[in-house]
Amino acid sequence: MTPVLEARDVVKRYGDAVAVAGVSFEVRPGECYGLLGPNGAGKTTLFKLVTAFARRDGGALTVFGLDPAATPSALKARLGVVGQEDDLDADLDVVSNLRVHGGFFGLGGPALEARIDRLLGFLELGERRHAPIMALSGGMKRRLAIVRALLNAPELLLLDEPTTGLDPQIRHAIWNALRALKAEGLTLLLTTHYMEEAAQLADRVGILERGRLIAEGAPEALVREHLPRFVLELPRSRQPDDAWRELARDVRLTEEHGDRVYLFHDDEGPLRRFQAERAPGGAQLRLASLEDVFLKLTGRSLDA
Repeated sequence: MTPVLEARDVVKRYGDAVAVAGVSFEVRPGECYGLLGPNGAGKTTLFKLVTAFARRDGGALTVFGLDPAATPSALKARLGVVGQEDDLDADLDVVSNLRVHGGFFGLGGPALEARIDRLLGFLELGERRHAPIMALSGGMKRRLAIVRALLNAPELLLLDEPTTGLDPQIRHAIWNALRALKAEGLTLLLTTHYMEEAAQLADRVGILERGRLIAEGAPEALVREHLPRFVLELPRSRQPDDAWRELARDVRLTEEHGDRVYLFHDDEGPLRRFQAERAPGGAQLRLASLEDVFLKLTGRSLDA
């Protein structure tokens, strides 16, 4: 199966700073690939390279077999892009924004109007067709940005942190829409800070750290590869005793961050017994998650 997007040893520098340091990955037809990483890890820079808003300094990058730097116009006609900023025209209403954007792709007339109507209905914005942009909530603007990105019937939809700052109801509505698009065969490339979002949407994820790809795979496979199955999260303030020391020797992994301690084990029995007998309050026993993997690989301390 020929990849929709293929990056091999891609490098991007800004002066002496290396934003992308030899990254290789591919996005397969019909999948959602998630790029995860702390701020400054290189996610948005990769998006700029894919969409021809920046030129790479090394390596090879193709989208639909095309080099973005060599054929930007031909490529952009096949892409839909939802950036971090909505950049909607505040002087126009909803439908006028969409008509103007459709015109950039040579779209117009009844065919464009029918597509606008269908997409507004799909993202539950039909009743806001003539609303001023300034009258829209943040969630409505994000949904409108997705409608706009879909106008040209793209083959690859790029979403740069599409639900940041939105409430859970709107976030889940957008997830439902993206899952429906993927079910129709659309390929998605997603960056997000929400590990739950990546776990919900992505078939595979790549974790970036300081411009390098440090892990890649299906979310569930990454959890199995990097962590024991269960984790007991409890306050760090608890004073160690014999039971604590015995458990700490038995667990496969112990992490500390702030006022919390994380004890990982393949068997939930010892963790559950310790929780019930020694830490009945303030402790949480749960399954290890993609967020635990992310924090293990990139660090729990703030770096920026």
